Amino acid sequence: MELSMQKKTVLGLQHVVAMFGATVLVPLLTGLDPSVALLAAGIGTLSFHLITKRMVPVFLGSSFAFIPAIILATERGYSWAAIGFGIIMAGVLYVLMGGLVALIGHERVTRIFPPIVTGPVIIVIGMTLAPVALSMAEGAWWLAILTLATAVVAAVFFKGLFKMLPILTGAIVGYIFGAIFFPEFSFQPVLDAAWIGLPDFTWGWQDPNWSAVWLIAPIAFVTMIEHVGDIVANGGVVGKNFLDEPGLNRTLMGDGIATAIAGLIGGPPNTTYSENTGVLAVTKVYDPMILRIGAGFAIFLALIPKLAAILRTVPVPVLGGLSTVLFGMIAAVGLRTLVTAQVDFKKSRNMIVVGMILVFGLGVSGLSSALSIGDVEISGLALAAVVGVVLNLVLPEKDEDDEVALPAKIIAGGE
Repeated sequence: MELSMQKKTVLGLQHVVAMFGATVLVPLLTGLDPSVALLAAGIGTLSFHLITKRMVPVFLGSSFAFIPAIILATERGYSWAAIGFGIIMAGVLYVLMGGLVALIGHERVTRIFPPIVTGPVIIVIGMTLAPVALSMAEGAWWLAILTLATAVVAAVFFKGLFKMLPILTGAIVGYIFGAIFFPEFSFQPVLDAAWIGLPDFTWGWQDPNWSAVWLIAPIAFVTMIEHVGDIVANGGVVGKNFLDEPGLNRTLMGDGIATAIAGLIGGPPNTTYSENTGVLAVTKVYDPMILRIGAGFAIFLALIPKLAAILRTVPVPVLGGLSTVLFGMIAAVGLRTLVTAQVDFKKSRNMIVVGMILVFGLGVSGLSSALSIGDVEISGLALAAVVGVVLNLVLPEKDEDDEVALPAKIIAGGE
């Protein structure tokens, strides 16, 4: 049954609501402009649909995987333009991978990143971000805990679409209580902001710093696997195999072009959003046009400076509470990846792969000085991904029983 344009518009707005909270939270945590993030998400979604023959009902929004690298880059003193250039290069890696998939097929490429690699890398993302969340919460623990509790209640006890919007629900409740009781809250920036205007762009080509590229761009290899999972899940909901048609090569290129556009104008990297796939599952309306209508709404919202001002007045402890939920869930998704794939931890090679990813990923972030090769700094997340891929490729799979048997006395620390 063909839906009326009015119904499609309402459904498109619903998709914007689903992606809004997470998309604007990434720039708020990293210091980027939330209006630019919305604009990048809207334009990125439209470009993705164009490249994928307008077949895939996907919405793109800000990627959480890049947050540690962006925060580290700002701490190291890199300019926003340099960070934008690093994001552009992440998009280029997507496009190159899309070309490789077109040449050799998606089966061979996805074999390089099995769950034993992607699961612990995702865990590293969440755990690396944990100190960021708690440092923001300590300004007013009561407000952070209230926000966190609201998000948890919404995720566990709410039904339907509201169950998919726990972050937005927690943000609204936290903002209201913060506006009333948080002494540092001020609504003046909202009153001063204009109703219509362009966001503040930071052009990514103005500072091509390759050290920043090495910090940021390799994270794309992590999010590519997230991309594959989202495309498979989206196809499962819709009832189509999008890996074959329009093809994983096109979806990767679409994601890459969207990320490059985001870096070009000063926004966070884009990624496919499972939140919107959830909306598809609830509404059972799979028309990609509805997602494009939602992209139009995102672009419109990006042109309202008052909205950006409201987002910037969100109390920091509220962001801390929301981040605590999100970052914990990211780490849990990594654990779920390992459990779902039934990774056998009785095998020593599996324990070594996972253990080395966790050690390098979490350990590098705790070093007193940056890990670097020459003048190029390397993030713990990028190093963990490389170590995991290499070890998984070089360590042989053994058919015989390879159970790890640690003596109880050693574990207990005694004779």
